Amino acid sequence: MNAGLELILTRGDLADLALFIWASGASTALAISLRELSQANRRFDVFIRELHRFNNQCDE
Repeated sequence: MNAGLELILTRGDLADLALFIWASGASTALAISLRELSQANRRFDVFIRELHRFNNQCDE
């Protein structure tokens, strides 16, 4: 990693390094957000199933 960073710093492509770091951070944030959304949907589905089961028991 140090060799790659040193190459970028000696060539003066700091904008490319900054863009890469930003893109990596944005991609990571998106992946975390999608994982959290998936877990929230799963919990909501469990809640709805339990609510349906409760309503069926009350109707009997």
